[in-house]
Amino acid sequence: MTGPSHGAAPAGGQVGRLLAKIGDGLAAVSTLMIAVLMVIISADAFARNLLGASLPLVSELGAALLVVIVYLALATTIRANRLARTDMVLGALATSRPRAAAILSAIYDLVGAVILALVGWAGFLTLARDFDGGKYIGIQGVLTFPIWPFGAAFVLGLAIAALQFVYQAYRALSGDGARTGGGLE
Repeated sequence: MTGPSHGAAPAGGQVGRLLAKIGDGLAAVSTLMIAVLMVIISADAFARNLLGASLPLVSELGAALLVVIVYLALATTIRANRLARTDMVLGALATSRPRAAAILSAIYDLVGAVILALVGWAGFLTLARDFDGGKYIGIQGVLTFPIWPFGAAFVLGLAIAALQFVYQAYRALSGDGARTGGGLE
């Protein structure tokens, strides 16, 4: 049996629904951040053309927002099975040996969870240092922003994405089978 296609209602009871709601909420915030980034870039372009000068912090804020945008949407991307991976072997294996495909899919998900957890831990340590040290981006006396909210969003996105991977591994091993399709086949 293959997993649900992207956009399908999340299966798996309360945990699956909770992860889906949290992931989709973070993805919605990510979408809002895209709008914020578009406004910032447009305002900078307008200022360059009208005033002949760039707005302060556009590149720094843009770079920080891009990280937030990507990592807040990651859990939903994982749940929708939209990460780039090769499903040729997994898809063929799912039809002939569904249990082996489920185990292989669970291994993929668990490796993803471990990698995201390690990156998240490093991000958490950096977040703690930035928060304690009062680190800011910008030009002192002109405009500055604390860096920790961006780090917190990064760590939160990674944590929820890692949990999504763990949940999918559990689902694959508990009888739902391998999640095939939906990615870049």
